[in-house]
Parts: sequence; C-alpha cells; structure tokens
Amino acid sequence: MSKLKYQMVIQWSQEDDCFLVGFPDFPGQGWRTHGDTYESAVANGIEALESLIIAYETVGDPLPRPNVFNVA
Repeated sequence: MSKLKYQMVIQWSQEDDCFLVGFPDFPGQGWRTHGDTYESAVANGIEALESLIIAYETVGDPLPRPNVFNVA
C-alpha cells in the first residue's frame, strides 16, 4: 500500500484568502496547510502529508487506515 493513498481535501477560504488543505483520515488534524493557488495547495499538501506520516512513524503510532472509495 502506498503511504500517500490518503484523502486530501482542498477548499477555498474567503476569510484566509487562500486554499486550505486537510487530511480527514487523520483524526484531529483539521486544516494542515494552505496555498495561494490550487497548485501550491496540492504541493504543500503532499509535503505536509509526507511530514505527517514521518511524524507518526517516528513516535511509533500506527498510521490510520485510508478511507478508499470504490467507483463503479
């Protein structure tokens, strides 16, 4: 299983005037990073996800199971 098979939610925030990035499969994370453009939000999201996975592994916490959707 690839460690990057986690949902990444990207949502525009009028209040923050940027795209917010969150990872719903990781409990209690909320919005994890952001980007001024959608593309920078994706790049920052990938970097944040990689860092989050490393943090879990460093302290020995099991990674949450990715929520995978099957499309017909």
